[in-house]
Amino acid sequence: MVQRFLQQEVEPYFEQWEAAHQVPRSLWNTFGEAGLLGVDLPEVYGGAGTDFPISQLVCETISRYGYGGVASGYNIHANIVMPYLLHIGSEAQKQYWLPKMASGEVLGAIAMTEPGAGSDLAALRTRAEKVSGGWKINGSKIFITNGLLADMVIVCAKTDPQAGAKGVSLFLVDTRLPGFSRGKGIHKIGQHSSDTAELFFEELIVPEDALLGELNKGFTYLMQELPRERLGVASQALGAMEGALQLTLDYVQERKAFGQRIADFQNTRFKLAEVNAQVELGRAYFNQCMQRYSEGRMSATDAAILKLQLSEMQCKTIDECLQLFGGYGYTTEYPISRFYVDARIQTIYAGTSEIMKEVIARSLLGK
Repeated sequence: MVQRFLQQEVEPYFEQWEAAHQVPRSLWNTFGEAGLLGVDLPEVYGGAGTDFPISQLVCETISRYGYGGVASGYNIHANIVMPYLLHIGSEAQKQYWLPKMASGEVLGAIAMTEPGAGSDLAALRTRAEKVSGGWKINGSKIFITNGLLADMVIVCAKTDPQAGAKGVSLFLVDTRLPGFSRGKGIHKIGQHSSDTAELFFEELIVPEDALLGELNKGFTYLMQELPRERLGVASQALGAMEGALQLTLDYVQERKAFGQRIADFQNTRFKLAEVNAQVELGRAYFNQCMQRYSEGRMSATDAAILKLQLSEMQCKTIDECLQLFGGYGYTTEYPISRFYVDARIQTIYAGTSEIMKEVIARSLLGK
C-alpha cells in the first residue's frame, strides 16, 4: 500500500518538490487520508492501531525509493512528535492534537537545536517564564525539520536557568499564536524536499496547559524518547542503502566498459558483495533493537550503537555504490547522486556520530 501511495502521490511530483525545497502542505493531508500517519497510534486517537514495526516500515519504504527529504519530514511528524504526545501528554492534549495529526490537519515539528546549542541542552537560551495564565516564551531555534509548514511545534525551553539540562521543559506551541514567526527556508546540500527553517519566539504567550509533561522534566523526556527517534533514523538508513544497492545492481548489469559489463569486473562484484554484507549485518542489529524496543528493553546505549553504525554505514555504502556509476554518479540525472547527498545529514541530526560514541563510552567507563 505504501509503495502504491508513493508511486501515485509522490513520484510524479518529487522533482518539483526538490526544486522548491519543500513539499506542498497538502501532501500531509493526503498521507492522513491514506491512513499512513499514526500507523501504530491507538485507534481512539485516530490511528491505525497496528504494530510498531509497521510504522518503521513506512519510513524505510519512503527512503528506499530515494525520497530522503519526505522520509525525514514523515519521521519527525509521525515517529517523533506524535509519540511524544502519546507517551507524555495529558489526556486532554492527546484528544486535542493526535486525531488532527493522524488526519494530516496538523503537521508537527520539534524544536531543540539553537544557533548556539546543538547537542548541548544545558546551553539552551530559549526561555519560558511563568506569567499569569500561562508561559511567556522568548528565543529562537534553527534547523527545524517541517519548520516552514508546521502547525504545532514541541519547543524545548529553559524554565529553570540555574539548573542546566535539569531545568528544561517542553511546550506545545500552536504556530498561529502571536509572537511566533519563521525565517525563510534553509537550503541544504541534500534532502531538499524536507523543509528546514529557523523559528522565532518573541513574547509568545502559551496557556498553562501547553506544558507537555511535568515542569523541568524535559531532559528526562528527551532521553526517554531517543530510542524511538534513533530507530527512525536507522530505518531510513536501511531503506536508503537497499534502494541505492538496487539502483547500482541494475546499472552495472546494463553499462559496459572495455567490452564487458561493469558487473563482470571483479572489483565491482567484490564491492557489491561488501555492501550487501553490510546491509545484512545492519538489518540484523536493527531487528534486534526493534525487538528490544517492543519489549521495553532498548537502552540509550543500544540506540546510540544503532544510530552510529547505520548512519555511518549508509554514507560509506552509498559512496561505494556511487563510485560504480563513474562520472554519471556525480550528475543529478542519476538518482544515486540524491541517495548520496541525502545520506550525509544522517550522521549529524538526532545526535552526531561523535555524541553517539560518547554515549557508548560512558556506558563502558561509567563517566
